[in-house]
Amino acid sequence: MINYKPLFAKLGSPVFVKFEKWLQILPEQINELLHESNNGNLLKWQHAIHNLPEIQAQQTCLNKNTVSAETPEVLPPATVKQLEKSLRELMPWRKGPYQLFSLFIDTEWRSDWKWQRVIPHLSPLKGKTVLDVGCGNGYHSWRILGEEAELVIGIDPSLLFVAQFQAIKKYMGDDKSIYVLPLKLEDVPMNLQAFDTVFSMGVLYHRRSPFDHLNHLLTLLKPGGELVLETLIVDGEAHHAFVPGDRYAMMRNVWFLPSIPTLKHWLSRSGFNNIRVVDINQTSTDEQRKTDWMRFNSLADFLNPDNMNLTIEGYPAPKRAVFVANRPD
Repeated sequence: MINYKPLFAKLGSPVFVKFEKWLQILPEQINELLHESNNGNLLKWQHAIHNLPEIQAQQTCLNKNTVSAETPEVLPPATVKQLEKSLRELMPWRKGPYQLFSLFIDTEWRSDWKWQRVIPHLSPLKGKTVLDVGCGNGYHSWRILGEEAELVIGIDPSLLFVAQFQAIKKYMGDDKSIYVLPLKLEDVPMNLQAFDTVFSMGVLYHRRSPFDHLNHLLTLLKPGGELVLETLIVDGEAHHAFVPGDRYAMMRNVWFLPSIPTLKHWLSRSGFNNIRVVDINQTSTDEQRKTDWMRFNSLADFLNPDNMNLTIEGYPAPKRAVFVANRPD
């Protein structure tokens, strides 16, 4: 579905010598997780990508809210119809938005809103090597590349999201600087010390052990490297963390929602310094919502209809904070 050989070649160059340990196992990891997958939908998704029409984009845009590929010519209606049919076979589309020629993919999340809140607070990404953990279909990875990063590696175990990324990449040109791998964080060897910046957005609260997650992220950063961490939080004092019951906002795999002082303490105990909170935002039903490209239940269905500040279970509604921290030099 994706040709990773250019990535292997790039990581094998002297510039990326710190990736040597991972490169020794990476081809086998991808082969096992992608080509030998038992996911029954994989063939359908591969077929959808294969049937995408051949369109040569004249211009791409990665530094505006909508990641886009454009051409000055008006595409024939049959081509647009084929494009839409193939992309709809990859639904649901959760992260975006994207514009492929005349076709707008209105995703569940307005991921550009989060990016606008985050980007002003980051060190420059130009020339950097960046890891995007739990990247979904790669929307934020594209925005990172739009900031002129040298190499962007996104990882996400969902093969649907990997397929969506490949569909977008088909029209973005032969860029050998961005990849989405069908991997979990646990598949990336610890102690690489290879990345200038690591993003972990919307992942921590899904982890049974937040300290294992934070420690793993620390070991992937170069000395002085920067972590960008976005997660669900709750109001509270130091050492307060909320552990929901069976579900939180209808999600089963939510384990810990710390207060801001608690998560700052967790980051410090994990070895990070220069810890700062750069954004706090209660997720709105305008930012996360059902669309024609994501027709399942969304945030409005997960909140108490009589009090939108509570989840359907009666817990505090989703509030997210963005932390930026560094690995010590």
